Amino acid sequence: MIQREIYLKALQEWREKQVIKVVTGVRRCGKSTLFQQYISSLLNEGVSKEQIIYINLEDLSFEALLNYRQLYSYIETRLFPDGFTYIFLDEAQQCPGFEKAIDSLYIKDKVDLYITGSNANLLSGELATLLSGRYVLIEMLPLSFKEFVSASGGTVPVRECFNRYLRYGSFPYLTQLDLSDSTFRAYIEGIYSTILIKDVATREGIVDVSLLEDITRFLSSNIGSPISAKRISDAINASGRSISVNTVDKYLKALTESYIFYKAERFDVKGRNLLKTLSKYYIVDTGLRNFLLSNISPDLGHQIENIVYFELLRRNYKVNVGKVDDKEVDFVASDGKQFFYFQVATTVLSEETLKRELQPFKAIPDNYPRVLLTLDDIPTDANHNGIRQIYLLDWLLA
Repeated sequence: MIQREIYLKALQEWREKQVIKVVTGVRRCGKSTLFQQYISSLLNEGVSKEQIIYINLEDLSFEALLNYRQLYSYIETRLFPDGFTYIFLDEAQQCPGFEKAIDSLYIKDKVDLYITGSNANLLSGELATLLSGRYVLIEMLPLSFKEFVSASGGTVPVRECFNRYLRYGSFPYLTQLDLSDSTFRAYIEGIYSTILIKDVATREGIVDVSLLEDITRFLSSNIGSPISAKRISDAINASGRSISVNTVDKYLKALTESYIFYKAERFDVKGRNLLKTLSKYYIVDTGLRNFLLSNISPDLGHQIENIVYFELLRRNYKVNVGKVDDKEVDFVASDGKQFFYFQVATTVLSEETLKRELQPFKAIPDNYPRVLLTLDDIPTDANHNGIRQIYLLDWLLA
């Protein structure tokens, strides 16, 4: 079992503090396994089994608890009398009104609450109102490349691991399979269908699933490119189907709320403000993209850009696409104290390509760190007048 150290540490830091720990993320990214790992660590530290209540609301064993009153009653009668009770509620959104049960449990003494969900709607509406200021959000992603490599136990060369990571993606269970294209496609198809139907179409009342799939494929084939709802609408209308800009907006919102796609807004580096037009979208898993675009040769440049985007999120940066005059910086990352600028390229071995990739950096008016990430396996960090060039795999494993 791959230890998800970043997320385990976050849960441990908030242990027994009076905030609700809310873990969100795309289906099959490892939220339930994270809970099992954390429960194991509690037991190893001397917490008794009687102090732990774990409920997965997608398990038929707990079907009777899909009523929030029944859910509350079930938990309330099992609270541990002589110490903390650790309550784990998996896929909480399956129980309509679950936030009322959570709110009532929250006010009890020595109750430590943990919940997960596969849709951003988990924190919308009444829950956000009831629990405002009383929860901490932990956003979980599929495996980082470092975690993916660790799963191989050091038996697979790093570059071969990266090729697999690119091809098959980063959903944790894939590391336990004897991977082939057929097993990969069968597994990913199940995830994709569940997300699209259960987390998007059903939840949002979308009837035309084929149109939703068209938009999903359009976004997948255009990761790293400026996108607008009008551009998508025009492309679909040109193919003979009809969809309005407002409907596209609705579908885009649903796809990002289900954590399939993440939206990166443009940021004016000189003006220090967000721009409202032409954001970029990145897909949560490269394997999912390969599944969706099976008949299209993947663009390696955009694939690695996608990987860097999510790695920056894992490292707790706020990430935007940078605009400097008429030039673009792939990513502007902020840790709340300073900015970091990143360019991503497959190779810069030719002088012309290197010059093109460095040009946006030179237009930036401040002195914050600038990094060029490439697949050129240089022996040590190269330095171009203060701009560091780093081998992408070294950076991902750091």
